[in-house]
Amino acid sequence: MTFRIRTARTDDLQPLYEMAKLTGGGFTNLPPDRKSLTAKLERSAEAYGRSDDDVADELYVLVLENVETGEVRGTAQLFTRVGQTWPFYSYRLTTLTQHSKELGRTFRAEMLSLVTDLEGSSEVGGLFLHPSERAGGLGMLLARSRYLFIAMHRKRFGDRVLAELRGIIDERGGSPFWDGVAGRFFGMSFQEADYFNAINGNQFIADLMPKHPVYIAMLPDSARTAIGLPHPSGRAAMRMLEEEGFAYEGYVDIFDGGPTMTAKTDKVESVAGARQAAVVSTALERGTKALLATGRLDSFRCCFGAMEARTGGVVIDTTAAEALGVKEGDMVWSVAR
Repeated sequence: MTFRIRTARTDDLQPLYEMAKLTGGGFTNLPPDRKSLTAKLERSAEAYGRSDDDVADELYVLVLENVETGEVRGTAQLFTRVGQTWPFYSYRLTTLTQHSKELGRTFRAEMLSLVTDLEGSSEVGGLFLHPSERAGGLGMLLARSRYLFIAMHRKRFGDRVLAELRGIIDERGGSPFWDGVAGRFFGMSFQEADYFNAINGNQFIADLMPKHPVYIAMLPDSARTAIGLPHPSGRAAMRMLEEEGFAYEGYVDIFDGGPTMTAKTDKVESVAGARQAAVVSTALERGTKALLATGRLDSFRCCFGAMEARTGGVVIDTTAAEALGVKEGDMVWSVAR
């Protein structure tokens, strides 16, 4: 089977909704709500249709498509500039050092401080792969296609990019971090708060969240041990982010305590390593494994393929050429797999 990444369309609503029901909670960017998903697709279509390349507060939705059947089996999203319409809140781990001369001791207290440090960053998120397709590197294709999209539309993205990883969720679908921190102030379960945020935005956090730092020592063990840890299903995603050059710098999600990874956009491996060249032939049998992409904005497509540099451009394999819809003379972008 051949899979490709393409831009999402409004008629992708039903498969996106079906996948949203499989996320298991804590997945704010893919809520199981038709109205919210429709709004995302409409916002994405507006972004794809914009002609100028200035950085704006936009969302791009991509989907993973089975070329043979046309089925949508995964999705991913890119946000060009977070914190413009609504504040982008994070907790950041900080340390307060105090010294007592009388006791002759120095005390270091770890705290969670509510910040908007990451405002203006771009974000890669909303990545979900259908459980039946979690093999063959399709998660990598979904994840890294976003970086090729950024490279191909660089002017539309900020100088820093972030990725939020889902935090620890217990067997009840609750969050130990939420229960130990914010849940005490909101009178809402994690599921209720997470769903409300996905549908209505997080302004209620600004309205109700205490602005003073939270001393970690005062939290229950279950909340403390969840800080900065990804959900078990997100460990592979965290490793992929690290391989791309992302780092955990003490920022955590205000809902579930999951880690927020950050990187300089131009230092992301798949952005820095992306190259553009003309297709000189589509008859390659063996070559270097790569991610190949073509098109601009709503015509963007990406797939795995084989390529080889030649005088005047690159040779790619026939299957990839068909999946991308390219022929000799067309331009493709590539990055080593």
